[in-house]
Amino acid sequence: MNKNAALRLLAAFTSILMITGGIYLVRSHIGANPDYATGSPGAEVIVDVPEGATGSAIAKILVTKGVVKSYGAFYSVAVTDSHSSNIAPGSHRINQHIPAKEALVQLLDTKRITNLIRIPEGAWTDEIFAQLIAQGFTKSELDQAVRRLRFPAGFGIDGIYPEGYTGLEGVFFPAQYSFARGTSALTVLQTMMDRFGVEAINSGISAGSGSFSPKQLLTIASLVQAEGDPSDFGKISQVIRNRLTIGMQLQLDTTVHYITRTRGQVFLSTDATHIASPYNTYLHYGLPPGPIDNPGRAAMDAALHPVSGNWIYFITVKPGDTRFTDSNGEFLTWKTEYEKNLAAGAFGKKS
Repeated sequence: MNKNAALRLLAAFTSILMITGGIYLVRSHIGANPDYATGSPGAEVIVDVPEGATGSAIAKILVTKGVVKSYGAFYSVAVTDSHSSNIAPGSHRINQHIPAKEALVQLLDTKRITNLIRIPEGAWTDEIFAQLIAQGFTKSELDQAVRRLRFPAGFGIDGIYPEGYTGLEGVFFPAQYSFARGTSALTVLQTMMDRFGVEAINSGISAGSGSFSPKQLLTIASLVQAEGDPSDFGKISQVIRNRLTIGMQLQLDTTVHYITRTRGQVFLSTDATHIASPYNTYLHYGLPPGPIDNPGRAAMDAALHPVSGNWIYFITVKPGDTRFTDSNGEFLTWKTEYEKNLAAGAFGKKS
């Protein structure tokens, strides 16, 4: 056997010994640490998990709170269960005097997070801020945080902070967030914005495309998000592009609903289409001045990669039935069908 082969064999044996020894140490560690029995949980306590907390740090917190019986009991469970890496920062309602395995299960249960913030796709920024105020932040804190945010390149608002945060639409990524108590408003908002920045890069909209700037692509994504179901996003994106290409008004109801702050409505009155606002796509040509909501990743992808087609009209005739065409006649026929379904209550009560 040559020298190199001998060294490789020695390294292999060394690795086997290290792995075997590690398994033995973990198993012996588990057996050596006292743990609570199942079936007799104590009262609930609030366990605050800081951002970036390690399994070791969480184990110490749980012992201090009287949740688990020993540091080693939880730490041994955490290092042998890959799910432990999914423990979210924030305030968790956890029972005292429970086995380490049960403590991990409760920490992973998002229903037990007291300060969970769920941002649905298409949420308006003022709706996000309302959630934060409900969590205990003040409007003053949010206003101050807004002025210190670091915007992703291409999506800033140039120091302009319109009333109602309309200049901040689109840059807070819709997802589920949780934060430990005491987290600043700036950290919360920056985390949401940083997540948006990552998704904007990964989707490609941050680089722009053709004549569209990053902000314009984000605006298209917000329109796509508001106008239809994910299965139709690509076609809706193409309709928007087709109308822009031929100089046709977008005439999207959702832009008026954004102005009037109405959700869940299908019907749009003629009077509403005359509301004086730069966001009213019945009055103005081209894209609105900015996004009308905070779109998700699927809408971002559709904004950059529309489905090829010559459609310039689309209408949801009834829930789950959205149709696309380049024929005004066909569109008007479908509109009559839609109006019958609307009157019959297919879309729920007309507001």
